[in-house]
This record gives sequence, C-alpha cells and structure tokens, in this order.
Amino acid sequence: MSAVRPAAVAGMFYPEAARALAAQVRTYLEHAAPAAGPARPKALIVPHAGYVYSGPIAATAYARLSGSFEAIRRVVLLGPAHRVPFRGLAVPSADAFATPLGEIEIDRRAIARALELAQVSASDRAHALEHSLEVQLPFLQTLLRSFQLVPFAVGDASAEQVAEVIELLWGGPETLIVVSSDLSHYHAYGEARNIDKATADAVLRLSPTLGYEQACGALPINGLLTVARRRALEPELLDLRNSGDTSGDKLRVVGYGSFVFSETRA
Repeated sequence: MSAVRPAAVAGMFYPEAARALAAQVRTYLEHAAPAAGPARPKALIVPHAGYVYSGPIAATAYARLSGSFEAIRRVVLLGPAHRVPFRGLAVPSADAFATPLGEIEIDRRAIARALELAQVSASDRAHALEHSLEVQLPFLQTLLRSFQLVPFAVGDASAEQVAEVIELLWGGPETLIVVSSDLSHYHAYGEARNIDKATADAVLRLSPTLGYEQACGALPINGLLTVARRRALEPELLDLRNSGDTSGDKLRVVGYGSFVFSETRA
C-alpha cells in the first residue's frame, strides 16, 4: 500500500476546501506582474507564510513558470525544518504528498540517489508537520500539468552539503529547483525593510553568506547560491515586501522575497 503524507496545515496556512484554495491561488497568479524575463527559470526562492501574508509575493515567482509548465516534470523542493532538529537533509518515506488539490507523486528514484549522500537521511517525523514545503504545493499543482516531487527538509547543514544535493538532482529543463524561505522575523517595519534589502542584495550577488537573522531558510538558500555561482545563473528579484504591507500590522513584521534564477544562454 502506498504511503501518503497528508496535508498538515490546510485550513491554517491556506484554505482547506479545494475549490476555495484553487480560486485563491489562481487569483494570486492572475494579479502577479506579467512575466517579462526568461521564459524558463531554473530555480526559485519563494516565501512560505500563510497565504494572506505571503501568497501574492510567492505568486510573482510562480507566474514565471507560465512559459515552461509543459517542460517541468520534476520539482526539487527544499525548505527549512521548523519543528524537528536534525543534522543534514531529510527525505520522507512517503510515496506521495497530499493537499486539498490532490496527491503529488514522490520521485522515489531521485530519493534513492540522494540517500547515497552522507548528509541525507530518511525522516517522516521531520516532514510530518513541516509547513515550509507544503505551502508551495498548491501553486505547483495549479501551474504544472504532471510532475514528481523530491522534497527535502533542511536541518543543520552546510551550504556545500545542500549544494551537493542540488547538483546531484540538477537535471535539465525537466527539473525545477524551489527553495522555500521567509526573510527577517519580528522587527519593526522600517528595520525589516533595511534588513531584507541587504539580504536581497546578497542573493543578487550570489553570495552564500546568509544567517538565520536574515532568512529562516538561510541554509537552503546558501546551498542554492553556491550552485548558482558555479553555474553562472542570472538572479532576479521580483518582489520584496513584508507582512506590514500585506496585513497592515507594522509593529512586528516578517519579510518576504521572491527571486528567479535563469541559466545564461551561450
């Protein structure tokens, strides 16, 4: 019998009813700025808060997939582990991840390859309640026709350890890399804007030097930036806001940014 990792944050981070969820995601995508850059991004950095806070920011990156949705058949998804401490990167034993929009098949062959690396281990506990990966799935389900998922919860890992995993599964145009991360946490509005601007500048320089005070997903971001520098990817900042812009409360805000990375053409 196939094991399915059920949705853990439906009804909290995003709507639990399939029809409401699909409508909300499509509304975000429709209101995202029209794609003006390369038609086929290789990698994205997107936020993972409740949709009311970060959904519009994430949509600006996902909207860039509109020109490549038929080519993408595999998504390598990395996000920080918020609830369970561990070393390295963790993969699930499940055969599928579920959301109210349906089930997504796990690429077990890719998981098996990743498990050959010393820093990768299997842990269903790390994935059971983790929201950083789950909130990305409805966007991917809405945009992509058919794809397999390779999910990694990232614990205590170096940039090089994460980069090795990304390189292993890099593939070609059929593979999209998605890193899930929010930015600064619980600063006043003006201070948060300054911190997040400096973080965005580091990302655009492909500088893998971020710390937790800049992004909860600093470790997977640093891994992606390490690979992006080696492969001469072109980064682009699409949106940089915080919860003070989307929810109205500016006393203690959380920062959000969306970035795309494209392969340079010879």
